[in-house]
Amino acid sequence: MEETYVRHVELLGFEKRSYPSQHYVYMLMVKWSDLSEKLIYRTYPEIYTFHKLLKEMFPIESGEIEKKDRIIPSLPAPRWLISEKSPETRQNTLAEYCHSLINLPPHISRCRELGTFYRVRREDENPPTPNTLKRNETFVISKDSTRGNASEISGPIILDTYRVIADFEKTSKHEINLHNGDLVEIVEKNQNGWWFCQCESKRGWIPASYLEPLDGPEEAEEDEPNYEGEMFVSIKAYKKEQPDEISLEIGETIEVIHKLLDGWWVVRKGDETGHFPSMFLHKAGKREIYEAERTNLQGHKPPPRRSTIRNAKSIHNKARQRLSQDAYRRNSRRYLQQKGGRLTEPTGSSRDTAKSPLRERKNQDNIPETSGSGSESDPKKEAPVVPPRPSPELILERCSDNTRKKVSIHRSNT
Repeated sequence: MEETYVRHVELLGFEKRSYPSQHYVYMLMVKWSDLSEKLIYRTYPEIYTFHKLLKEMFPIESGEIEKKDRIIPSLPAPRWLISEKSPETRQNTLAEYCHSLINLPPHISRCRELGTFYRVRREDENPPTPNTLKRNETFVISKDSTRGNASEISGPIILDTYRVIADFEKTSKHEINLHNGDLVEIVEKNQNGWWFCQCESKRGWIPASYLEPLDGPEEAEEDEPNYEGEMFVSIKAYKKEQPDEISLEIGETIEVIHKLLDGWWVVRKGDETGHFPSMFLHKAGKREIYEAERTNLQGHKPPPRRSTIRNAKSIHNKARQRLSQDAYRRNSRRYLQQKGGRLTEPTGSSRDTAKSPLRERKNQDNIPETSGSGSESDPKKEAPVVPPRPSPELILERCSDNTRKKVSIHRSNT
């Protein structure tokens, strides 16, 4: 049976989402050769990554060998500074790109990789929305709009409003000056901690650490710590300036355990944890590392930490609770030990964990200790990964009365 292929892709509009951070996805109606129609959601960076894959697969058709042979349409790269870009203006570009792509020769338009990209994913059918109070906002292209005016949408964009907690002076032309108490509307929340906002007629980037939501100090969008860790590679060296930060050289592989909205992620390197600027990290993998090495970070600086802001004034009575580095390290060790890690518990921290019956012993025979025989100064042995079988004495001491009677009857009979 012949495998189905994409015969038409139509851009319907875009959707503003607030999880895991504020971003936009484009709604694409994909029509297949078996006459089925599926709605999928893709971000602009995802589409651009797929575009680069096609160029690598078909170097002749992408003009890498001879420019005159290029038939694969071009697509602008997503930029860090997009003060003049917005989801509306990108719609026309994406509509033209998808239309041209599907009309390419069959060896490109019907290739397996293209079909995989446009196939329905699990998140297309059930988008992640943990915060039920914030609904996704959808903006559909007007039915009356022509193909050349695809940026026309059915309604205005409703932006989140934040308050500035301290005076901020811009250090580049892409930033804006703000004063304590100013209200700004957030256009884009970037994971590197720089948010693009507008204040009256001014538009530009400002550190997220200078902003707070109006309804409360807690950010419902922020993920919980993930102590399993996600592999990233440092693409630029950074030397720590605060005690709770971590220093990394370029090319080091670490695990991200907490992605914070202010652009300072908590990372784990061996037994050490600390804050590190997310803009100097890139997802681990051969292709990603190659692309990351080509990324030009010159002139891009990490946003300031909230702890370094002077005269910060919040309108909320209760300050936002932050996990300490000690809590990050303790939970990281606990997770690694549960997974069979070799990191040992530091001295004094064993009080935080519940005692195990096997940790109360002092010998390998599992003989129960008599009261008063233990000493605080005696060195405590780590429980092995596979604990030994408890001794009969230990079992009899801790079993129920019913079990103890049965064992006694069995012993008397034998």
